[in-house]
Amino acid sequence: MSIFDNTTSKGTFFEKAQRFGKSFMLPIAVLPAAGLLLGIGGAFSNPNTIRAYPFLNITWLQNIFTIMADAGSIVFANLAILFAVGIAVGLARSDRGTAGLASLLAFLVMNSTIHSLLKITDTLAKNNLAQAGQGMSLGIQTLETGVFGGIVVGIMTYYLHNKYNKIELPQFLGFFGGSRFIPIISSFAAIFLGAIMFVIWPHFQKIIFGIGSIVGSTGYIGTLIYGFILRMLGPFGLHHIFYLPFWTTALGGSAIINGQLVEGTQRIFFAQLGDPSTTHYYIGISRFMSGRFITMMFGLIGACLAMYQTARPEKKKIVGGLLLSAALTSFLTGITEPIEFSFLFVAPALYVLHAFFDGCAFMIAHMLQITVGQTFSGGFIDFILFGVLQGVSKTNWIYIPMVGIPWFFLYYFSFKFCILKFNLKTPGREDETDEISILTQNNTPASANQNRVDCIINGLGGKTNIIELDCCATRLRITVKDGNLVRESLLKKSGARGVLKSGNAVQVIYGPQVTVIKNELEETLNL
Repeated sequence: MSIFDNTTSKGTFFEKAQRFGKSFMLPIAVLPAAGLLLGIGGAFSNPNTIRAYPFLNITWLQNIFTIMADAGSIVFANLAILFAVGIAVGLARSDRGTAGLASLLAFLVMNSTIHSLLKITDTLAKNNLAQAGQGMSLGIQTLETGVFGGIVVGIMTYYLHNKYNKIELPQFLGFFGGSRFIPIISSFAAIFLGAIMFVIWPHFQKIIFGIGSIVGSTGYIGTLIYGFILRMLGPFGLHHIFYLPFWTTALGGSAIINGQLVEGTQRIFFAQLGDPSTTHYYIGISRFMSGRFITMMFGLIGACLAMYQTARPEKKKIVGGLLLSAALTSFLTGITEPIEFSFLFVAPALYVLHAFFDGCAFMIAHMLQITVGQTFSGGFIDFILFGVLQGVSKTNWIYIPMVGIPWFFLYYFSFKFCILKFNLKTPGREDETDEISILTQNNTPASANQNRVDCIINGLGGKTNIIELDCCATRLRITVKDGNLVRESLLKKSGARGVLKSGNAVQVIYGPQVTVIKNELEETLNL
């Protein structure tokens, strides 16, 4: 029996991976706001910045920046608990509040158990916690399990919640049945989990360090492969599963900052962001993050221009507006699905080429030691906050436009050549019977919202066919009873840019406005 499903039906791997992947989106969703606070506050309160721009040295202004930096840094300092709660809530099918509370309790109990075992075995570090592999978590001195520990707790809690949330106890214990049983059983299970982690985590940490060193030893080619795989997983919505271990665990490297052991590329970056003694950001950022800016701010913009220029003259006006909107979204926010899904299904070879170019962008960023960090995307906003405002000496941000401009032309000429050479049906080049509606931006007036919702529900096989409904940054993620009832034509008429279906798991790509669509659906379905 899979931990992702305790029903008798056997879901596909895609269904299970989709549910696991989308559960990451809840904790990830808070990172952009926290990153903005930390980026702006840390950048403008940094002593080096104040020396360069003396007009910022105003007491009340610096107090505001300090508060912003602290408010952002506390989020990244507690990513483990965010993932513990977020994954439990994201995976739970019902009664998600109980799952979240139970996961919080389990996380506390697990770390408290580890703390007790460290005291009992007289291995509790008195100083140099980082060298001992220990750290502080919510005021508890424990082993530094990081985000991995939070993920394990979240999965364990979900499994127990899914298995026991409808349990019926004997009458004299009836009050503790059902949902009330979940925090109890999760807390007891967390004691055993803590004992297990106390024994195996030091060895597991050595293995992670070893894997990280292997990734490091592959050099630039390894970075290219990382970028290629990351982009190829994007259409399936599974890329979160791939990159998060590098961003948040020791797979992405480790560093001691202000006497604390920090693991994971993104966590190291944000720890260094608040450290005025930092002279150059961690090199792992150039491997696992910075290449995105080259592709999202420049490369895909060239692809949009190529698709516009190769569109039929009578369709250029419609396609131009749609591609311009998609290009701006990619450039400003780093969200690329509106562009990628415009050619993924009609010209998959172009997508493979795009993935290869993206891998090369990561490799070049590594070679040039570009260390511009990010929250969850590689757009202009993050580029300014975490690149330009941090200074060239720390980030080498100047190389991004220097590489990006040639990258724009690389995408432009290669896409234009392939589209014309192989007569690819990119936007504006469809047959007369094809509908351009797959690129509709869904900027529908309020009076049309219900029609869109009805169209989506009918496209998913009706209300009774929908089991689960959720979304990530750009796509609806749905589990249905019968995948054969899903009609892609109706979903595309509702404004979907693309539809992915595997068994009973369905993903419908709409773009950044997907959360509005999800809320409309939940209201109609009374979820």
